[in-house]
Amino acid sequence: MLMEMGKAGLMVVDVQDKLVPAIRNGEQMGARIRWLISACTLLGTPILFTEQYPKGLGHTQQALTALVEQPEVVEKMHFSAVAAQCLPDHWQDYSQIIVCGMETHVCVLQTVLELLEQGKQVFVVADAVGSRTEENHQLGLARMRDAGAQIVSREMVVFELMHQSGTDTFKAISKQFLVGEQP
Repeated sequence: MLMEMGKAGLMVVDVQDKLVPAIRNGEQMGARIRWLISACTLLGTPILFTEQYPKGLGHTQQALTALVEQPEVVEKMHFSAVAAQCLPDHWQDYSQIIVCGMETHVCVLQTVLELLEQGKQVFVVADAVGSRTEENHQLGLARMRDAGAQIVSREMVVFELMHQSGTDTFKAISKQFLVGEQP
């Protein structure tokens, strides 16, 4: 199964001010997520941000939400965004959910497992998720893969959503995101 425009939404899980410094290679992960959000914005992919207990952990990094014209942000107390029942109703229209954020083995994992239980096709962006330790990151990815999630890269997301070359969108994406060094 390929990711498809109109069927897919990007969920950015808990990339919050007080959490990022604790994440292994957190700044680099943040740069990769900015890259992914910017590309998805150019492609017209809907984006949803979740925040775990923002009163204590702060809000989503402003550098991320600033990339989206009208950012859609939902707060939660459950680790899973699904269990928290905070997903906007219109997100039920998307059969494919692309997931990035943190932590791979906690909030990302639990959200992904419950999205799969709902029958969604879930794509976890391996180079745009992170945990405090590499071991927890790898264990989280393995468990999600074993449960049926597709483990993908940022470029896989972008090329599958574009579907073809030669378009104005392809030219813009190529010029802005695929040339030169990536984070």
